[in-house]
Amino acid sequence: MKKILTWKHILWGVLAFVPPAVFFYLLEFYTHNPFEEVRPWAQLFNVVLFELIAAILFCTLGDLRRAYRVLAVAAMVFGLANAYVVRFRTNPIVPWDILSWRTAVSVADNYDFTPDIRMVVVTLLFLGCIAALHLVKVAWGGFVNPKRWLAGLVPLAALLVFSNVLQQESFQNSHRLYNKLFTPVFMTEVDGIPVTFVMNLAYMSIDKPDGYDKEEAGELLLEYESADSPSGSGEPLPNLIVVMDEAFSDPAVLGDFVVNQDYMPYLHMLQQGYENTVTGMLNVSVCGGNTANTEFEFLTGNTMAFLPQGSVPYQQYISGECETLASHLRDLGYETVATHPYNATGWERDVVYPWMGFSDSIFVEGYAGASRVRDYVSDEACVQKIISLYEQKEEGKPLFVFNVTMQNHGGYDEAYPNFTPDVLADDFDNFSVDQYLSLLKLSDQALSELIAYFSGVEERTAIVFFGDHQPNDVIAAPILAQNGMAWNALSEEELALRYQVPYVVWANYDIKEAQGADTSVNFLGAEVFSRLGIPTSAYQNFLLALSEEYPVISPVRTEKSDGTKTSVSDEEGMMDTYRKLQYYQLFDGKEDR
Repeated sequence: MKKILTWKHILWGVLAFVPPAVFFYLLEFYTHNPFEEVRPWAQLFNVVLFELIAAILFCTLGDLRRAYRVLAVAAMVFGLANAYVVRFRTNPIVPWDILSWRTAVSVADNYDFTPDIRMVVVTLLFLGCIAALHLVKVAWGGFVNPKRWLAGLVPLAALLVFSNVLQQESFQNSHRLYNKLFTPVFMTEVDGIPVTFVMNLAYMSIDKPDGYDKEEAGELLLEYESADSPSGSGEPLPNLIVVMDEAFSDPAVLGDFVVNQDYMPYLHMLQQGYENTVTGMLNVSVCGGNTANTEFEFLTGNTMAFLPQGSVPYQQYISGECETLASHLRDLGYETVATHPYNATGWERDVVYPWMGFSDSIFVEGYAGASRVRDYVSDEACVQKIISLYEQKEEGKPLFVFNVTMQNHGGYDEAYPNFTPDVLADDFDNFSVDQYLSLLKLSDQALSELIAYFSGVEERTAIVFFGDHQPNDVIAAPILAQNGMAWNALSEEELALRYQVPYVVWANYDIKEAQGADTSVNFLGAEVFSRLGIPTSAYQNFLLALSEEYPVISPVRTEKSDGTKTSVSDEEGMMDTYRKLQYYQLFDGKEDR
């Protein structure tokens, strides 16, 4: 009788499991050493994912060598892309980044894609493995083979079931899988990139908060409709100019360093106490990128602390008209204009802005002939656009302008003929840091020009200025190192420093001054309205009440009024109410408006 199973078959069967495992470890090596950092159970689960994908490819293609090569190329491309994303943005790729591909492509020319030694070595190892796969000669019928395709349903079903198991909190806890979404770098380091990606897929949609009821949420919101709202004492509603400045921050928040000149002298002067001015640090939810999330928090009053890390509400959760500062001001009789001197499709702003209540949106086409710094429209040109909008507005009609700038966008390592850095950091020889600080100086000058202009107008006007996030680790790392901190090993308190930017509220009429008025982006809009005498909405009235108990709420820093640090997941009471009202505002409220 002919032998059906031989030792040779068994050996080849065992060896068949090796390549997918090798591809997983090479994928991880693009950013870290998986043998040292990925936890044991997580290593096993990542390998299982790769084995199941290899099995599906084999059943689909009918050729094991071809299946391995497809898997190897996919792992190599993903690993390399993830390494660059980590370099440019600090955080790794997450599932919803797929929705942002157009935005990523639009700014890709401004980054340095020169591979480092690690990238080159790992890529060469991948290519070597792909070449060595010519030794694999296992086939299963032709490409069209219904029986084989039917057999492929087994590993496909296993992959779906296993992925679902990986997303269960009880399984994660029992197998030491780290599931804190707001520390994505550490999550990928200890769980592995594939397992982390699968775990994050569970957050592509948002579950209703425990105990949530749509009607109850709507009724609760109505209770805040009757709360006292500032009336402005009968004065005309002020024009409101908001400038969210790209990557504007004060690196000194990370630690001391010496420069040859002050990189933001005007802002620093305002922070010392200035008439009709409020200054403080603004706690944001993103670092190095995802500008749209700071926009979202400011304009809606919602917080990213209740949403998955890395998610982009503009692309995932906003699908129609919603309540924002713009829609509320529009209802109060304002002309509402959003302006951003870059591509309209970035973060789908051309679709989202009208839903948010902006009557007009101006993008890069509206800045023809504007001055540029490096490859971007300058902040000074944005100031001129704002002034033009004010001078052309309907007389007697208040104006709301929301300006998102582009001048300071990364990267910072390339030299440009139209821009020479003049602010030099003496502590380290770093061109990127010098360029970034010099860009800040230009933004500071633009702010002074904007305030100087509106100081001379008769209409009541207020200006709100803040950064969307700090720059990436290319800028932060040397400053942190100068002060004894490692960019990739920050404590919780040190990490919070990476999510702070300065903000200014200034008015050309009498408002109460304040210094050190720290807050978070989700509260800033309501606080600005309250300070300026603009009537607030029911949701803003709730936020103002909430801020008395929690002055700061963000994914990386939540603080009680007594200074105690906490997290949104540990808090009940008003925090639960906030969670429910935010869900209502995002998903149900538009049906009731």
